[in-house]
Amino acid sequence: MFTTQTGPQPADLADVRATNLAVVLRFVRAHAPCSRADIAASTGLNKATVSSLVAELLDRRLVRETGLAENRIGRPATMLVVDGAPYAAIGLEVSIDELTVVAVDLAGAELLSWRRAFDGSSASPGRAVSAIAALAGRAVNRVGNHGREVLGLTVAVPGLVDPSGTVRLATTLGWRDLPLGADLRRALRDPGYEVVVDNDANLAALAEYRHGPYAGTANLVHLTGGAGLGAGVVADGRLLRGGRGFAGELGHVPVVADGPLCPCGRRGCLEVVAGIPALIRRALPDAAEDGPVTDFAPEVDRIRTKARRGDRATLDALAETGRHLGRAVALLANLVNPEVVLLGGYFATLAPWLLPAAEAELHAHTLAAEAGGARLLASALGTGAAAAGGAARTLETVDAGRLPLRDPARGTARDPGPAARVSRKTPTRSSSTPGDPEPEASAETATSGPQVSAPPDPRPSDASRQPAGQR
Repeated sequence: MFTTQTGPQPADLADVRATNLAVVLRFVRAHAPCSRADIAASTGLNKATVSSLVAELLDRRLVRETGLAENRIGRPATMLVVDGAPYAAIGLEVSIDELTVVAVDLAGAELLSWRRAFDGSSASPGRAVSAIAALAGRAVNRVGNHGREVLGLTVAVPGLVDPSGTVRLATTLGWRDLPLGADLRRALRDPGYEVVVDNDANLAALAEYRHGPYAGTANLVHLTGGAGLGAGVVADGRLLRGGRGFAGELGHVPVVADGPLCPCGRRGCLEVVAGIPALIRRALPDAAEDGPVTDFAPEVDRIRTKARRGDRATLDALAETGRHLGRAVALLANLVNPEVVLLGGYFATLAPWLLPAAEAELHAHTLAAEAGGARLLASALGTGAAAAGGAARTLETVDAGRLPLRDPARGTARDPGPAARVSRKTPTRSSSTPGDPEPEASAETATSGPQVSAPPDPRPSDASRQPAGQR
């Protein structure tokens, strides 16, 4: 945070307390079950402060007590875990062939996961906004009917998204300068929760960082494998966004001189030679006989079936795609030196046949020995990774200090306001459209999600010891 004032300023105790509440909540999330003594010993906060902070988190139902732990030295301790049962976070992913929505509680447990067929290639922006708002609204109603307050909705889009939520360019969807964030808030009648639009690769990378098998890996990349091809980059534990939030457009790096025409207007982009539509054209020449392919899942299943049977033309097509991907990953390895690069979406489904050629190209074109330590692997998060990342984004804002306040009189969550903020699996596929009544077969689960991990926390501030002038 920047200020034009000079000289020491008095500390705002509300900010200090919000910071410390967030520190305790993050510790419980990462180390549950844990005791108040564990929190005090690890964070540097004194025991009285920890007791006061935990009491407030219990009152807000952000943590809960689970009983006594007796297998420890000294008196049995009351253990704490993340609760968040009254709250929900929603992520919604827009792709060319489907919409995916995921809701989780603040402990990371999945509340619902739905998919709906969506023809993004032919839907006008207005119809697309209506479809997205309808599905989001139904998800909000579902969790609301179970007594949960929605704290945030994050929509993932395959394209350039600026900080205002305007989609500057989404070539696969044919969108340009679409104020999606503002349009959704209007369609949802200015809801009391935050509505955010972000790039799908960024959100998929956030999902990998928080609760994928490689959670906490400080330098990782997620490659989206759908109609588009983008890279979500985590560098030193933070999303790499660039000056205007447009970083990671690996799919529009030219890789073939005078290659095929890309929807972006250029030729030979990685996306047009290594994206899923290109692979389908290469492996299944008959796929477009009845018109453009608008549903990738059946075609990807056909490719996988033929590859398992050893069909030579299919294996050659997969190897060619793998070689293009490997050269692109080598570029990333030379630029940002990731520890792990994860093939997401439909790439993960086809990884057994893509990885051998891709790994060979990665090692051949990376300057550092052994590819600089970069491992190329299949993502375990499936085709809904960006939706999961959208829900995780709201959890991240809570962990950063934007905590909901409970109103005992109404039993609902309220935005804490500026003073309390700190700056800073796969379901059954349905062919129904978002405007139709929700089918009874919609997948809704209440299984516990994986534990999430937060990036390293700054040292907490103890309100009883905060020097005046530090902010």
